[in-house]
Amino acid sequence: MSIALDAILAYHSGGKVGMCCTSPLNSVEDLCLAYTPGVAEAVKAIAAEPSAISRLTAKDKLVAVVSDGTAILGLGDLGAEASIPVMEGKAVLFKAFGDVDGWPVPLNHCRVDGKNTGPTDPQRVIDAVAAIAPMYGGINLEDIAAPACFEIEDRLDEMLDIPVFHDDQWGTAVITLAGVMNYCRLCEREMSELRIVINGAGAAGIRIAEMLKTAGAGYVVLCDSRGVVRSDRTDLNAKKREHAVESTASTVGEALRDAHVFVGVSVADCIKPEEVAAMASYPAIFAMSNPVPEIRPELVAEAMGERPYVMATGRSDYPNQINNVLGFPFLFRGALEVGATTINKAMKVAAAEALARVAREPITEEVQRYYPLEKLELGPDYVIPKPFDSRLFVEVSTAVATAAAESGVARDAPAAGVVRQLLEARNALRRAT
Repeated sequence: MSIALDAILAYHSGGKVGMCCTSPLNSVEDLCLAYTPGVAEAVKAIAAEPSAISRLTAKDKLVAVVSDGTAILGLGDLGAEASIPVMEGKAVLFKAFGDVDGWPVPLNHCRVDGKNTGPTDPQRVIDAVAAIAPMYGGINLEDIAAPACFEIEDRLDEMLDIPVFHDDQWGTAVITLAGVMNYCRLCEREMSELRIVINGAGAAGIRIAEMLKTAGAGYVVLCDSRGVVRSDRTDLNAKKREHAVESTASTVGEALRDAHVFVGVSVADCIKPEEVAAMASYPAIFAMSNPVPEIRPELVAEAMGERPYVMATGRSDYPNQINNVLGFPFLFRGALEVGATTINKAMKVAAAEALARVAREPITEEVQRYYPLEKLELGPDYVIPKPFDSRLFVEVSTAVATAAAESGVARDAPAAGVVRQLLEARNALRRAT
């Protein structure tokens, strides 16, 4: 889809987010309740019993969307100010799809030596986020470059009693896992049988490898700009070292011979048609570099000929878009629903399983109206659901909330049926308004 520059800038004019009041302010009495003198009673209640903050403030409904602007979309390090349109966009998606109130939090002075250019200083980001955490029920980290993003998420998740989630790491991983789960159905292979090659060993690639292994994948080869991440290499950081393998392959092309699945989170046009043609029967190619994939779908089609295959990209103008909006709004919705203290692996796998299930169900008339020209039933062109499928709000969020309760990280854990009923009622209200 091609959109004119003027239309894009007009859409962003004035910003994309604002504030709405959830309590009325229509009289002198309301004013006294909202602020002085009434507000003092809420202050004293929280001071006397800190847990009252959940009942007397918006904390449990708010998510901070945090970035230092070091890895903005596919644009790179452009700084905190330039990251704001993306953070606002994320907040819009949180609200529209997950009924979660997100707020942009761009961070300056979080680079090494306190500068606004150069590599991220993890400690500065950690200190800044920890300082603002009292106002939020969750932290969504966004567009923070690797390897700093790993330490930042891990340490904040350990420090804070609210979910901390770096979407660039885990969002893509959850959606990819859902697609691979349904690919297994189509090609009639078990996850443990798959030979998987991942090109790109940054935040997304590392976490995709972890998620696939958690779900049962036993053969995962990670590649970076220097080739296969092999155990005999001496230039690997700690995160890459965790996924190093013994292999005779040196390049991604060599690793792809007889592979079942290719996952690309790297750079444009780095995979050759003949390398795809050398993959195993009925392969899956998840080429997710944006805006130009690792190999263009047209070239894959030419290389495959009559062979069946699954093709996915990060783009909306091709089938099977791996779009993080299928994940983060519902992961946080489910986590907030039960007061989860973290978003753990069990919750992420549950989200992927729920996404895969929705794609296997008959499509609703509502969703088909959004995509009138597409045949939306499980097959090579449809292994993951569409963002405007309103069933995701209930199905994925319920799965996440249930997994939080079952894994012991939910402070408030009503029965799964109760959570589903609440979400169904909220979903009906969302769709009506």
